[in-house]
Amino acid sequence: MKKLLFLLILIGTLTGCNSTSEIVNSNDADFSYLALGDSYTIGESLPVEQRWPVQLAEMLRALGYKMAAPKIIAKTGWTTGNLLDAMETNLNVQQDFDLVSILIGVNNQYQSKSISEYEAELNELFRKAINHSRTREKGVFAVSIPDYGATPFGEENSEVIGREINAFNAVFRKVAEAYNVAFYNITPISREAKNNPELTAGDSLHPSGLMYRYWVDLIIEDVAKQLPEK
Repeated sequence: MKKLLFLLILIGTLTGCNSTSEIVNSNDADFSYLALGDSYTIGESLPVEQRWPVQLAEMLRALGYKMAAPKIIAKTGWTTGNLLDAMETNLNVQQDFDLVSILIGVNNQYQSKSISEYEAELNELFRKAINHSRTREKGVFAVSIPDYGATPFGEENSEVIGREINAFNAVFRKVAEAYNVAFYNITPISREAKNNPELTAGDSLHPSGLMYRYWVDLIIEDVAKQLPEK
C-alpha cells in the first residue's frame, strides 16, 4: 500500500502537473482567490472543474460574487516545507488576494514528519498567507486535513491514520485560532467515504468531485462573508 502512495507522490513531483492555475484577468472579476495546499487542493485524479477551490469559486459566482479563477499553488506530495518554498517561487511579494485558503499537512503525517516541525512551518505559512490577503486575517481560511484512513487505500491502517490525522488537525486548528483565521472542519465529511464509495476518486485514495462539493456546501456561506465589500 505504501508503495502505491509513494508512486503517486513521485508522479506528482516529477511531472509537476496541475501545480498552479493562473488567475483569469477579466474586467468582470471583482474578487481574487489564492488556494494553497497539496493533492487535495489540486484535486488529484479529477478534472480541473471538480477541484474544491474551483467549485468554491463557481458557487460564489452563482451567489453573485464576480470571482476570478483561483490561483492554485499545490502539488501531490507536498508538505508544509514544500508549500513554503513554492510560495517564494510563485508569488510576488506585493501580490494580494481577496481570499486565501490553506489545506496542508497530510504528507507531513504520512512522511512521519514531527508535529513540532509542522507547527513551526504552519506559523510561517499563516504569516505569509495573511501578508498576501487584502483584508489580512479576515480574508484567510483554513480547511482541515481529510482522513484518508476512510478510503480503500487507508482502510488497513484506518485507526492509526485517523488518530494521527486528529493530532495534526488539533495543531492546525490551534495555529489558525492563534492568527484569528477561520478554520473549517471537513474531516467528519471525509470519514463518510468509508460507507459511500462515490465519495472516493478512482485512485481509491483521494476525494471525488462529489466529496469536494460537500466540503463547499459546508463552508460556502461563511466564506462568502469573508469577502471584502466592493
